Amino acid sequence: MQIQIREIDHVVIRAGDPAAMTRFYCEILGCRVEREERELGLVQLRAGRSLVDLIAAGGPLDRNANGGAGRNMDHLCLRVEPFDGEALRAWLMQAGAHPGEVVARYGAEGLGPSLYLYDPEGNMVELKGPPAD
Repeated sequence: MQIQIREIDHVVIRAGDPAAMTRFYCEILGCRVEREERELGLVQLRAGRSLVDLIAAGGPLDRNANGGAGRNMDHLCLRVEPFDGEALRAWLMQAGAHPGEVVARYGAEGLGPSLYLYDPEGNMVELKGPPAD
């Protein structure tokens, strides 16, 4: 049997301040809350066809209670379309984020523009545009 991966289904991020993280991913990056299970410390955010799950650090679902915030993953890459790098950077700066420069990087669809920024807990997020022609 050969496993064939189609796309990322979800990413789980430990959050010391789930409310601040939810605001960042929804208000700045455009996700929306899809499901919430407060007793478990879980907020599931819709990110296009994928999910970004936020779990409360130290909560019932946290399997890494000894790890620190900002040490949850290397980065999360979200495919953005349309992608206007300068307009995107301006929006992010206006929203209080500190995006890096738009640079061509290789991703699932090939070489194309992207930029990096950090969420409120120090997790790196890459916003990726379409591949260059």
